[in-house]
Amino acid sequence: MHVTHLLLEEPIRMASILEPSKSSFFPAMTKIVGTLGPKSRSVEVISGCLKAGMSVARFDFSWGDIDYHQETLENLKTAVKSTKKLCAVMLDTVGPELQVVNKSEHSISLEANAVVVLTPDQDQEATSKLLPINYGGLSKAVKKGDTIFIGQYLFTGSETTSVWLEVDEVKEKDVVCVIKNSATLAGSLFTLHVSQIHIDLPTLTDKDKEVISTWGVRNNIDFLSLSYTRHAEDVRHAREYLSSLGDLNQTQIFAKIENIEGLTHFDEILQEADGIILSRGNLGIDLPPEKVFLFQKAAVYKCNMAGKPAVVTRVVDSMTDNLRPTRAEATDVANAVLDGSDSILLGAETLRGLYPVETISIVGKICAEAEKVFNQDLYFKKTVKYVGEPMTHLESIASSAVRAAIKVKASVIIVFTSTGRAARLIAKYRPTMPVLSVVIPRLKTNQLKWSFTGAFEARQSLIVRGLFPMLADPRHPAESTSATNETVLKVALDHGKASGVIKSHDRVVVCQKVGDASVVKIIELED
Repeated sequence: MHVTHLLLEEPIRMASILEPSKSSFFPAMTKIVGTLGPKSRSVEVISGCLKAGMSVARFDFSWGDIDYHQETLENLKTAVKSTKKLCAVMLDTVGPELQVVNKSEHSISLEANAVVVLTPDQDQEATSKLLPINYGGLSKAVKKGDTIFIGQYLFTGSETTSVWLEVDEVKEKDVVCVIKNSATLAGSLFTLHVSQIHIDLPTLTDKDKEVISTWGVRNNIDFLSLSYTRHAEDVRHAREYLSSLGDLNQTQIFAKIENIEGLTHFDEILQEADGIILSRGNLGIDLPPEKVFLFQKAAVYKCNMAGKPAVVTRVVDSMTDNLRPTRAEATDVANAVLDGSDSILLGAETLRGLYPVETISIVGKICAEAEKVFNQDLYFKKTVKYVGEPMTHLESIASSAVRAAIKVKASVIIVFTSTGRAARLIAKYRPTMPVLSVVIPRLKTNQLKWSFTGAFEARQSLIVRGLFPMLADPRHPAESTSATNETVLKVALDHGKASGVIKSHDRVVVCQKVGDASVVKIIELED
């Protein structure tokens, strides 16, 4: 491979590897989504997660009831106030997820080469010979020789906690399987995944709709993670449903690609969705192992070119029980950053892991190191070439702002925005410096009361690489006189100085609207 094609900046000095990592106000440009659960729901632990670098909190409704998650969210609000760290909320739907139901919660030992029967009769007791499941159509969907995987809270890939079955025969509604590896299943629910088989269930289930219309509406969720997205129609249907729920029409939909079906329709799904979550746990089972990295690189590239956030999952599984990631996992996190990922999503590592705060901290440090050697120059040229000419007005302003910032070695780009679109476009070109997105609230009314927009837009930038939002004073509109703009700019600069991002004599690139014109200007700070 020719050197110019490397995604690393050349050359990397070996001495820099021996230098200790320096901490900064922004731990990394790459964002971290943390799943909150039993080990990470106290105010103290959530505060630690926020300080360590978590900017989006994910609530996984495949377990736990509404009251449980509400209690966790109230703790999150308390932690946000005490740490003064903004955090967005993501609701993760269950979708057509197949599960083994273990009411007794006794651990189940399965021995290699033995036979186990999967039955839709959920009244049965789960044993090493019989596993009740929550789906009556499995016997119609599978045939002899098909592969079925079962594991607790997705699959760790570890042979001791997940089991691989091969369908031997179908007996009416039951499916008889041969166990391919010995494993012990523990807990009340285990996810069941049938490799490369279409499951005839809706993507947005009635249970999901109930959760969204109650918990989601009550808490004004910022993101909906749409599990098992298989078609663009799934996203359209979810958006129509959100639009019927008042303020949730602003909620962004992240399509979770979990199987071959979603992969097949990836381009259409990307067009409809606001972002993509690459669910490597399930995909790693649907795809041969040697193809997983190819999917990641291709999917992240497409998201980057579309200017939509790409979120990668399942990176440091071993940290669920250990204080350090494996060498392969540490490299995997760095490669996700070099591929162009916007965010890293932590699931079991923070949900039930023993070291949620340490996990977020270590992942953040790896991301920060990888960002230092990210080949921004090559990436910029690639993106400009992909966008082509003539560029749209906004795209041209965004790329010019980034080019100017890099040429003058600016310490930060400040962008004024009311919808967040301009800031996301600037972030699309992956500047090497942070982008401070100053969200200008807009006044709106429903004839009964006044309210301001802006909080949604600010929180939704917390999943985009390199974007750091701050809410401006609503008395200073974004598109008014230069005097009010200067006032807001001073507040933004003071914020940058207080956080240590901006110092005396630094250059700052500012992107704002003055009247009908979009302006990019470079300012040099005095003492």
